[in-house]
Amino acid sequence: MRAETLQPLLRTELAHLVRAAVSLEKSAAKCAKLEPSPRQSFEEEESFDALTSKFARSADILTQKVLKTLVLLLREDAPTFIDRMNLCEKLGVIPSAKALVEVRDLRNMIAHEYATEDLMQVYADTLELAPALLSAIFSTRAFIGERFPE
Repeated sequence: MRAETLQPLLRTELAHLVRAAVSLEKSAAKCAKLEPSPRQSFEEEESFDALTSKFARSADILTQKVLKTLVLLLREDAPTFIDRMNLCEKLGVIPSAKALVEVRDLRNMIAHEYATEDLMQVYADTLELAPALLSAIFSTRAFIGERFPE
């Protein structure tokens, strides 16, 4: 793809990502006041389910859309997920490749219908990693704004 095609695509993907991040931030703030527990209310469980869904969606948009498109636009070679995260950290797009690998692992667990037996741990891990994901999102947004001003 050419830059004339990739830049508008990147802008569209970034707009989707920012909307998803705002929603994730609100859910994380709401759930931060709650304690993951097997005895939680139905409403609390719904709040944590919404958080994990928003976390997975935001992680997908960032890693599978925005960062992939950005790497193509920068004409860099990073064929694997790990390569892309390491490159993005090296370029200053994201604060930590390691954190996004952890985000990706948790996203995969969430996407596979909580393959773990401890749902409360998934909720706790999501609360713990949401700030790292949000930091990567806002860092990516700043990088794109500086590198590709409108």
